[in-house]
Amino acid sequence: MASRKLNVLVYSGNGCTVEAVRHCVYSLRRLLSPNYAVISVEGKAIIEEPWSATCALLVFPGGADLGYCRTLNGEGNRKISQYVERGGSYLGFCAGAYYASGRCEFEAGNKQLEVVGERELAFYPGTCRGLAFPGFIYHSEAGAKAVELKVNKTSLTKGSVPDVFRSYYNGGGVFVDAPKYKDKGVEVLASYTEELKVDAGEGTAAVVYCKVGEGAAVLTCPHPEFAAVNLDRESELPGYSKVVEALAKDDKPRTDFLMACLMKLGLEVNQENTAVPSLSRLHLSSMRPGGTSKIMETLREIISVEDGEEYIKDENDTFHLEKPSTWSLGSMADALPDTKREMTDKSDVADDRDVDYNTVVKRLIIHEKEPPPGKETPYFNHHAFFANLGHYFSQTQTAKDDFGKNIMYGEVVTSTNTMLEKNTELLRRLPAGFTATATVQVAGRGRGSNVWVSPAGSLMFSTVVRHPVSLTTQAPIVFLQYLAALAIVEGIKTYDPGYRNLPIKLKWPNDIYAVHPSTKELTKIGGILVNSHYNSSEFLSVVGIGLNTTNAAPTTSLNALNPPYPFTLEKLLARILTTFSAFYDKFCHTGFDKSFEEMYYKHWLHTDQIVTLEAEGGVRARIKGITRDWGLLLAEELGWEDRATGKIWTLQSDSNSFDFFKGLVKRKV
Repeated sequence: MASRKLNVLVYSGNGCTVEAVRHCVYSLRRLLSPNYAVISVEGKAIIEEPWSATCALLVFPGGADLGYCRTLNGEGNRKISQYVERGGSYLGFCAGAYYASGRCEFEAGNKQLEVVGERELAFYPGTCRGLAFPGFIYHSEAGAKAVELKVNKTSLTKGSVPDVFRSYYNGGGVFVDAPKYKDKGVEVLASYTEELKVDAGEGTAAVVYCKVGEGAAVLTCPHPEFAAVNLDRESELPGYSKVVEALAKDDKPRTDFLMACLMKLGLEVNQENTAVPSLSRLHLSSMRPGGTSKIMETLREIISVEDGEEYIKDENDTFHLEKPSTWSLGSMADALPDTKREMTDKSDVADDRDVDYNTVVKRLIIHEKEPPPGKETPYFNHHAFFANLGHYFSQTQTAKDDFGKNIMYGEVVTSTNTMLEKNTELLRRLPAGFTATATVQVAGRGRGSNVWVSPAGSLMFSTVVRHPVSLTTQAPIVFLQYLAALAIVEGIKTYDPGYRNLPIKLKWPNDIYAVHPSTKELTKIGGILVNSHYNSSEFLSVVGIGLNTTNAAPTTSLNALNPPYPFTLEKLLARILTTFSAFYDKFCHTGFDKSFEEMYYKHWLHTDQIVTLEAEGGVRARIKGITRDWGLLLAEELGWEDRATGKIWTLQSDSNSFDFFKGLVKRKV
């Protein structure tokens, strides 16, 4: 059961700087969306998680490589080396380049700055020596330069490759004697054209490609991932504004060079250089007449008034409340960060910068009389959604909480999960079944700290579930993720007659898979994230769901599975919500009973699968199911000739790492 590698992991642990990670993630998302999910990852995850099976590229940004060594020397570097040697790709910027060389020589002889020593990865077999140019000061732009690089176009054969360009530089080195390592798989991709501070031996290699086993690494001492638009042109640091200006002039060749490097590593690059979109207005509407008025009454105590305008200022976000008749293009100016911008009909900037979306005021339009018309929400038809919701509810007749009858929609949002779950004052007052949905998410959330841009064509929504504490014995809250998974699969299969046989499966505990129509391999097309808060007599849970519906990238989608008729987002959302509502109502009365259990096993991938329990000394075990009390995974230990020993293991998803496609279960530390 293979799966295409879709994750680009950017190291964000000990040693790296926040700014370097931010620049790295920004540029990679622009160039690789929607084909890959660009995700930050801590050192602990690299050491403990089975990340390599889904990783298309491992990236180490700028910072101080001694921090990388302290965290990853030994087991972490062993896993990284193994990943690359077996066909993986590594991209190292500045400190990430020092770290992946055989030897680091940084400011040798300078007692305050000297870092000299051998390095374990040694993708570049020689020495990376710095400073290439003087002036570096930690946590400062004092040593920043716009260095000119001469590109070796014979080694970069894909894309529009520039001859020369200027790149941001601050503290990087040079690859000593790089041409001499040609017989070891080293290619010089770009060289400095200016005189260097240190002895570079033969050549002045600034960027190199290194063949490593079945895989490869690109190491770059300058920072081609730094875009001028994200640098402070107004800085008072002497000469810095000229550096930014020079970089701005060479933005296209810089971007072209970075794209060529990514293609050299085998990644599929977006030739259109897609920008992360701007946030849009949010629209609150209800299926019931007066439904939004009732919601606003419950929110009244957390609404503040400033200069006659109403706001909800919560833990994570600030919402500016408007009615359809009051908003205007000009009134949005105060929601924008104070920087040069070009106004559009959005509530955020349109000048392609990296933005801290948490600081942007979110515009929430309250539709009291009727849902918004199509011209205001051209990518989501509210009338079609509510009509389908009513149709499915009339068929179900068992729904308890009317999931979806109150919705908040935005064309472009940060994350539907974040807007509900991270704003606790708002969450405490929202009715059960309240749903937030969007066309595009710029900070979609997954398990752990995973964040990525979710492209248009995905069905993305989060629903509030209020689960009484009194029910936790017979109906444990942990089963919400299983109910949501069943609601997705059954919602798809009962969308209309003729959809029952679509090849949709469940991967424990919270992923949705499909049989890829061309490769016939199992491919992930959706996931579930449940976050819960305890609030007096109930659990407040936000169930977040993402499902590839009409978008072919980054994997495949429901519409690529040859359904009788293409799915529409509005109708599918209505079907999943009504199915979820009916399942939850039954669950509250019966718990995760035998009928749920049988339905779950009918759809999941793991019956009698044999796995290895690494934490238990490599014991082999056969997956038998999940427990009906707390939803733990059941595995029976196997002995000689895979005969059951009689010992049963129970495993939980938040303390174990699962790579079922490689038959691996590893205990988290």
